[in-house]
Amino acid sequence: MKFLGKNLNNPLVLASGVLGNNKEILERVHKNGCGLVTMKSIGPAPRDGHKNPTVIDLGHGMINAVGLPTPGYAHMEEEWKALEKRNFPLNASIYGGSVKEYQAVAQFVTAKNPDFIEINISCPNSEEHGMIFGVNEKSAFDVVAAVKKVIDQPLIAKLTPQAPDIAKIAKACEDAGADAICAINTAGPGMVIDIEAQMPILAFKKGGLSGPMIKPIAIRCVYDIYKAVSIPIIGLGGVTTGEDAVEMIMAGASLVGIGSGVRYRGINIFNQVNQELNSWLTTHGTTLDKIRGAAHKTNCFQESAQ
Repeated sequence: MKFLGKNLNNPLVLASGVLGNNKEILERVHKNGCGLVTMKSIGPAPRDGHKNPTVIDLGHGMINAVGLPTPGYAHMEEEWKALEKRNFPLNASIYGGSVKEYQAVAQFVTAKNPDFIEINISCPNSEEHGMIFGVNEKSAFDVVAAVKKVIDQPLIAKLTPQAPDIAKIAKACEDAGADAICAINTAGPGMVIDIEAQMPILAFKKGGLSGPMIKPIAIRCVYDIYKAVSIPIIGLGGVTTGEDAVEMIMAGASLVGIGSGVRYRGINIFNQVNQELNSWLTTHGTTLDKIRGAAHKTNCFQESAQ
């Protein structure tokens, strides 16, 4: 299938931050059925991230406060050298604390020839007293427009569900030149307390929620974004089965991301979800193109009310 002019084996995407930037691991994911592999987010300077514990499995999902650890874009020559010889489509995720930092990272990364560049705008804007880029239309527009000026690859804007109106943020990104939207990043923040120790379990206290429990939020966000933009959407959040993928595509997604699902079903989740998705399509005598955005059609309840 085609996505922004690139050939992909299937509509499944590895979410950023799940399996790092090692070529061998990312290649293994691709061989196990992932159509597009996303690197762990690359930042402007070395960053250790938060202290342990950083991730808790809640059974119905996960909560994490990893803290965007990165060696910094200028300290990854070994990884980039290995990735030059890749045989799979690569999406490079980047972040920054200011528009200038995003531009600096993007300008460096674009020269490394990934197939796509994804900007994570769920980060605090240091120039705006910690306000998250992705909750404000102007901030989102400014950072997307700035990065678009310095890269050669298609630009994907990854959005946060913390936005009061995520559809308006998506439209601002489209207006600024984004070629696609990725939604959503982790939900929250949330907190888990150890009632025996009488304190939050995560070292950072608060963390982002992911996994099956956030799927309804992700579906709603993709649904709202689909109505607001004309560019493709990567639907991400809580997908662990082929049926979940069908739901995401019906909400309007062109591609479907998988992140926490890797923990629940292993790297082979991509093969499994592909098989389940194709089985569902075959059983129902339909195709991806026919079901994309299908949930936006007038439903029986609306029809009966008219």
